[in-house]
Amino acid sequence: MLVFQLYNNLKNLWDSSGCKNCITAGLQSPTNDTLYFMATLHQTTSCFDKYQHGNHTELCKNCKNTYKDLNELYSRMEKNQTLCIDIEDAMNMTRKEWSKKFNCSFPREETVPVIAVSSFMLFLPIIFYLSSFLHSEQKKRKLIHPKRAKSYTSLMNIQDKQS
Repeated sequence: MLVFQLYNNLKNLWDSSGCKNCITAGLQSPTNDTLYFMATLHQTTSCFDKYQHGNHTELCKNCKNTYKDLNELYSRMEKNQTLCIDIEDAMNMTRKEWSKKFNCSFPREETVPVIAVSSFMLFLPIIFYLSSFLHSEQKKRKLIHPKRAKSYTSLMNIQDKQS
């Protein structure tokens, strides 16, 4: 009973970790994808080791391409569902080093469209009210004179007649 439970726990651990994605069918060696990922990871960490004692901005600049290649490879493997826990852990550690330890980042490509759309939305009410004002027909104010009241000049004429 204990051996059976231990076997089931190990099998669940093996399955949930996706270990079969990183090892060939005969459990003899790592898959080609895994070997290629490990080689790219080694290239990236070697670059980190080479520049980590100097200026971190130099590391970010010089290791950017290798890190980007590793990140793209990881994304493809994730999309193809060929990841195992070892690759996920290695990538998590590499990303943590890149962003936290070395304070490197990629400029986000979606910031320009977001700023453009936000600016457009900000100025849209201004444009609306301005165009509404410019294209509307402005009413001229008419001064309505009451018929009962006489103008000052006509009163003067009446006084002149009486005198």
